[in-house]
Amino acid sequence: MENFTMSSRSLRRVERLEKAQPATNKSRTKRSTTRRIEELIRDPYVWATRHTKTRNEHWREENRPSPYEPFPQVVFLAALFEAFDHEKVVWIEKSRDLMVSWACVAYLTFHAMTVPARGVVFQTQKEEKVVQLVEYAKCLWEHQDQILKDAFPLAKPRSLQSSRTLVFENGSYIMGIPGGADQLRSYHPWGYLSDEASFQAEAGESYNESLSVVSGKIIFNSSAGPGWYADARHDIMRTEE
Repeated sequence: MENFTMSSRSLRRVERLEKAQPATNKSRTKRSTTRRIEELIRDPYVWATRHTKTRNEHWREENRPSPYEPFPQVVFLAALFEAFDHEKVVWIEKSRDLMVSWACVAYLTFHAMTVPARGVVFQTQKEEKVVQLVEYAKCLWEHQDQILKDAFPLAKPRSLQSSRTLVFENGSYIMGIPGGADQLRSYHPWGYLSDEASFQAEAGESYNESLSVVSGKIIFNSSAGPGWYADARHDIMRTEE
């Protein structure tokens, strides 16, 4: 049998094919990954209830299997996320233990994470509570599916970010600020959350300020309490005597 020798031209063609095959596989894998990511983030409620986890500090007392669990798939949370989608300004009177603050943070975190250059501001009466809200956002990022952490990385590791900020590589950010209308004037965010507005002395002024500086979603959320928020929520007009 004669020895078979490939021409230099044929050898070059085989080399090109060998190089092209991994590239094709990589392209196919990339398309598959992109489709998978699109499916996971098709809806913020789906993301919150299936692909990330909250933290429950009372998990042992409540006989839960872990401190980290997805949001429960319940009707009122589904309705709340739907309201976020369809309304520019959302007013919420909450009861404790319904995870409403978590839901507000999740909705705004989802949009900051998945849309480049989108800013979000959280505001509440005290700085330690602001830190807690930002920590909610950090927890949701940290405990989501790994494919999403890879797709939407942070600008720098979570441990190196301040307690009041969460900054994404895509240019989006979450910033926590204490109460006061003057605190909000320095920002022009897409989204704004005023948490426990009933207990913020300048909640009304902050609301007026948010109407002029916020381009996207405005969420006011509070448990019951007297003052501007309760009056505004129930269309009560008071005049000074």
